[in-house]
Amino acid sequence: MIDLRSDTVTRPTPEMRAVIAAAPVGDDQFGEDPSVNALQDQGAALLGKEAALWLPTGTMANQVALRLLTQPGDDVIVSRESHLVWHEAGAGAANSGIQFTEIGEAGSFSAEQFLAARKPRGHMLYPPTTLVSVENTHNRAGGIVLTPDRTTAICAAAREHGVATLLDGARLWNAAVALRTTPAALAQPFDVVWAALSKGLGAPAGSLLAGPRELIARAVRVRRMFGGAMRQVGLLAAAGSYAITSHYDRLADDHANARLIAERVAQSPRVRLDIATVQTNIVVFHLEPGGPDAATVVARARERGVWLIAFGPRTLRVVTHLEVTCAQCVEAAEILAELCGADA
Repeated sequence: MIDLRSDTVTRPTPEMRAVIAAAPVGDDQFGEDPSVNALQDQGAALLGKEAALWLPTGTMANQVALRLLTQPGDDVIVSRESHLVWHEAGAGAANSGIQFTEIGEAGSFSAEQFLAARKPRGHMLYPPTTLVSVENTHNRAGGIVLTPDRTTAICAAAREHGVATLLDGARLWNAAVALRTTPAALAQPFDVVWAALSKGLGAPAGSLLAGPRELIARAVRVRRMFGGAMRQVGLLAAAGSYAITSHYDRLADDHANARLIAERVAQSPRVRLDIATVQTNIVVFHLEPGGPDAATVVARARERGVWLIAFGPRTLRVVTHLEVTCAQCVEAAEILAELCGADA
């Protein structure tokens, strides 16, 4: 099996399992888990913020941030097809009572587009825009990277109008590697940032939410409200620390493997794929009429040992990660190119 459904399918390596087994632990609800405390300090430094908090999932990180930075009835501006809107089961509305305004195209938007969409405070009809969120890399846009000049301009415009800023950095590590910069540099203009440990870095669970010390202290209470009070979670925190120190530098391999798959699949006349969008470890491509639909390709590929997912009736996604080799990606690319080019 060549599993390209997501970079969340990775399993702990033997070395990571040894670190987990040896991790010192304590009750984190009392702030007494040394492995968690060490990871949070490590994460705050890497993200360039005063403090960080370990959360079990990226979705919880997004939801805690929404609860901290908005009030019920507020408007949150996001990119089109953002994870906050499309992949969190309506949690923003259910947990924080907010609404979303999607803007831009291809996973990105400009400061000018943000300003045009922003709704002022105090209007008798409009919900006030109190938060803008940027997703970097952008999942549904194919893992594209947003450059610092664009995000800095968005944050400056938001700050001028009293709008908080959130960096959804589920794959922030990938963005930093692709841009040959640091996670802290990409996080710098944002009020709050989070980054996942359980995607490209391959930890079994966990995300780090980082920001001002006072805000992160309040995040501890919100995490508890959402059912996230932790006990001896140092076992997972130790895995996260190991993932950062041991798996970060190899992310470029995943990017190269994704590019390899994209270049081969794009050769099929029945595939629509802009190679320029393949910047990290995600490839999203579309099937032209006349060939099989996405569900058919997924089913036929699975029969031949390649797993991927459909993002729509004629849209497919593959994601590379530390458990697929270059040779496996070559094999998967050939199979996918053949299947996508078949008759309907």
